[in-house]
Amino acid sequence: MINENKPTDWATQQSDAVQRMREGGGLPGLARAEQIAGKSGRQILKAMEAGELPYPPMNDTMNLALLEVGEGRAVFQGIPLLAHYNPLGSVHGGWFASLLDSALGCAIQSALPAGWSYTTAELSIKIVRSASHKTGPLRATGRLVHCGDRLATAEARVEDEHGKLYAHATTTCLVFDLSKRDA
Repeated sequence: MINENKPTDWATQQSDAVQRMREGGGLPGLARAEQIAGKSGRQILKAMEAGELPYPPMNDTMNLALLEVGEGRAVFQGIPLLAHYNPLGSVHGGWFASLLDSALGCAIQSALPAGWSYTTAELSIKIVRSASHKTGPLRATGRLVHCGDRLATAEARVEDEHGKLYAHATTTCLVFDLSKRDA
């Protein structure tokens, strides 16, 4: 667990998280059904965090890492790169959307029982400050607001190491029992 009361080097924490996943055997990819069978959403995320399950390939593309998972809470961090720039010379809004959607969705996933899944139905983002490759690590903390048997909602904030706000978001996700889903 991340000690938020102690000053830390966020870039090192991200690098350590990725290294831990890879040392555990985790590579980008998709988990097979038998690998996640019987696991709750939180157990799946913890297994991913430990490298026991593959992590989303998009994490490498967007330079994101899952740092922490709790009940109804997920922390992702990203370090924007030049590859994430828009034509105006700052980090593309889609990078912020990916970082926020990851934290929001996984906050919801962490509360789901075994055999349940989710998909984003609505994502509302407010970017309040631009970022660049010089900004350094940005951390998104997602928190579950509500989880019902059809809909779940969550909120998240993106901040830098000094607590400066860069973006915030809310989401509504559809939640569903995988055994009742049409193939």
